[in-house]
Amino acid sequence: MISTDITIIGGGCVGLTAAIGLANNGFNVTVVDAATDHTELTTPELRVSAISAASENIFRALGNWQHLDQSRFAPYTKMSVWDKDSFGKIEFDSAQISEPRLGHIIENNNIRNSLITLARSHANIQLLFDNKVNSLHTTNNQQNQTQQVYITLEDGTPIISKLLVAADGAHSWVRKQLKTPMVFSDYDHHALVATIQTTEPHQACARQVFLNTGPLALLPLQITGQDQEQNLEPNQCSIVWSSSPEHVQQLKDMTEQEFNQSITAATDSVLGPITLTSQRVSYPLTMRYAKQWINQGVIFMGDAAHTIHPLAGLGMNLGLLDAASLVQVLATPTLLSAEKSGELNKQLRKYQGWRKAEAQTYIAAMAALKSLFEGDNKFKKLIRGFGLLITNKTDVVKHKIIQQAMGITGDLPDLAKVKDTI
Repeated sequence: MISTDITIIGGGCVGLTAAIGLANNGFNVTVVDAATDHTELTTPELRVSAISAASENIFRALGNWQHLDQSRFAPYTKMSVWDKDSFGKIEFDSAQISEPRLGHIIENNNIRNSLITLARSHANIQLLFDNKVNSLHTTNNQQNQTQQVYITLEDGTPIISKLLVAADGAHSWVRKQLKTPMVFSDYDHHALVATIQTTEPHQACARQVFLNTGPLALLPLQITGQDQEQNLEPNQCSIVWSSSPEHVQQLKDMTEQEFNQSITAATDSVLGPITLTSQRVSYPLTMRYAKQWINQGVIFMGDAAHTIHPLAGLGMNLGLLDAASLVQVLATPTLLSAEKSGELNKQLRKYQGWRKAEAQTYIAAMAALKSLFEGDNKFKKLIRGFGLLITNKTDVVKHKIIQQAMGITGDLPDLAKVKDTI
């Protein structure tokens, strides 16, 4: 039997971030994941994230930033957003608020690899990759108000812990086992992801065009290979094209030439003719929101607790803030003692209230944005056109939006705040 303070099911970026932060606080942590422990990076990965300044702060504070493959991600300093077939357009520049960048576009597996490298070196962390969980049981000791969580791995190994963190993704196995109530809302969109080559360099600018059918994002990449000189004018982008399931299927069924013509037209040729350089993969988009984030000694975070539309690139960042917030409220292993059970429950309720409020705010905002920018209603087009135009000419409002996009405003956990040493 493995006995540990905290078990984390899910060895992705969010689960590993929580593991490292909790281990730094003195907890013994065991991470269980069915996936392998390391991914060899070759061609550009299809799953990338727009990592905010707040998330960068978390990674720097934990120490895994230095383990990232620096040749495989692109800082972006500008954002350009426009409404197709309308006069509405807005542009952001990090220089407007005296910041060196707005964020980075990084492959998810590049982030995960760096976290694994750091976790392997931590004496308080045990990594159990290539391991599926077979069963989960929770018990409560009414006499001293303590709880324990038991899981059994597929090979029969039992693990007992005081708390369990569910960071096992949108289709969380843990959530299903505990029958945790959820709120669902189908966005009626699928997201198509792929890698493209542009004629003109992206110039470290993240772009998004709102089409009648949904948003299309062009995220700058910089995959150079470690033995090559830094490419100063990269022409690679990752795309996320959100549209109806029928339209996404049409995009996937097109020949490469047809797809190239379609995406070039959709983006108004802002980067010249576009060439597809990868396969096209799609997945459905659904809003999910767990009604309970604390359930029988189990703590939910990341996609296991919430999923939102990717049009603002918030998914990964919200999950990382969940992890950093839990690290903050669980500041010491003494909270797991019977004498501290009341304080532990208080801290867990604080985590739940804190993170649920943040998730609700962004879920509502994404739903409103999707509704406003979808369709060809002339009145809505007029509203969003004037809205983008006025916002683009109002520095105070633009600065607020830039800071929000960078994740440097609001009730941030300490790990996400800018440190003087960075």
